Amino acid sequence: MNKDKIKKLGDLKKAGYESKSIKEELRDNLKDKIRKGENAFEGIHGYDYTVIPELERAILSRHNINLLGLRGQAKTRLARLMVNLLDEWIPTIEGSEINDDPLNPISRFAKDLIIAKGDETPIEWIHREDRFFEKLATPDVTVADLIGDVDPIKAANLRLSYADDRVIHFGMIPRANRSIFVINELPDLQARIQVALFNILQEGDIQIRGFKLRLPLDMQFVFTANPEDYTNRGSIVTPLKDRIGSQILTHYPENIEIAKTITSQEAQLDTRQRELVHVPEMAKDLLEQISFEARDSEFIDHKSGVSARMSITAFENLLSTAERRAIKNGEEETLLRFGDFLGVIPSITGKVELVYEGEQEGAAFVAQQLIGDAVKTLFPDYFPKIEKLQKPDATTPYDDLVEWFFESSGFELPDDLPDSEYKEKLDSIEPLNKLIEKYQPELKTEDKYFMKEFLLWALVEYKKLSKQRFSKGLQFKDLYGSYISGL
Repeated sequence: MNKDKIKKLGDLKKAGYESKSIKEELRDNLKDKIRKGENAFEGIHGYDYTVIPELERAILSRHNINLLGLRGQAKTRLARLMVNLLDEWIPTIEGSEINDDPLNPISRFAKDLIIAKGDETPIEWIHREDRFFEKLATPDVTVADLIGDVDPIKAANLRLSYADDRVIHFGMIPRANRSIFVINELPDLQARIQVALFNILQEGDIQIRGFKLRLPLDMQFVFTANPEDYTNRGSIVTPLKDRIGSQILTHYPENIEIAKTITSQEAQLDTRQRELVHVPEMAKDLLEQISFEARDSEFIDHKSGVSARMSITAFENLLSTAERRAIKNGEEETLLRFGDFLGVIPSITGKVELVYEGEQEGAAFVAQQLIGDAVKTLFPDYFPKIEKLQKPDATTPYDDLVEWFFESSGFELPDDLPDSEYKEKLDSIEPLNKLIEKYQPELKTEDKYFMKEFLLWALVEYKKLSKQRFSKGLQFKDLYGSYISGL
């Protein structure tokens, strides 16, 4: 249908346009995508066999939807992607406040205009992107904001009494007629405001200040909610829950590979940053493992969740830490170092809610603890496991390396060493080189230095070495030598 040639109601009728409700529109376009094998929710990862099939079933069932899950689980992203299931363009009566369907008008304005002008009634076309409305539920939201209210100024200007429905100022929901309307954090909406949604969800009409106004709105509602809200801040009132067709539970990535894909897609990095810093795949695994550790940590409130945004911002901070060093040293490229992970601590401390024990320890300590836990989890994937209890005379693959530190006075790695000096320092530890060659022989040369640091950090976590922070960097020492020197 050539919308550029259709400017009046008569043109629309001649073109054979047929009205369709938004739920039928979403349903038909989804069915078309399923038949073609196309992904209706591009850019969403890890939900292929869980959330997306449930969401598609809800759309096919013409349901209003509640997406229930912890923060950072792409609830709002899913709702926004539903716009792609709308028709690209739809016609409306020109000048209508509520996107009146030319063939099925519901407002007094549109009906009066059609009576007056008939087939000469002007129409306009709105794009699918303009048919998405979003409101964050906050305690100060009123019924007038969402539904509407009597406008005394309009009544005065038009010289109408308050009993005339033309004095109504429509709220956000009527203005979103024939659109997708999202209310984020639904439990934060006061109970009396939630009650105002009952009629809209069930009968599709609205009530304003006692007006006997039948306005059968055509809406697709999507709500989002966090399970913790049911106890902390508010709740969804039972009759409202009863009127929401499908409640879909979202979740965090189930494995590191999916988490890495999400982080890589969402991280705000420019081409220069990606080219400047070489990031080993293992470093990406470690970064995501930190989030997995946080979700199981005894110091962190599990009800609050650990958003996927933590990994995303941590990755941005990680690369910026390496970038800053390269700029200071005048280098055109640099290797990501394990020590750069200390630069992600601000991204962790701002993204987690600590329980009482975590507050006692302090956010920075908890963040470092998470990094250490991630190291211990991944270590057996690369090197022989270090047992907690060993016989006194038992030998381990790490004895020569520990002996090297015992005989030395300590090993320092300043944060801002140029790459050449950084490599030279790590290469000077011969037992470390041998361990890498033996257990990671196929590792790329540029990844070996990160692996060397990883091994040192792991030995610290397993109480084989000690690590101390000084003003310019890190110092690794023999564990018992450190105890003696501390006496």
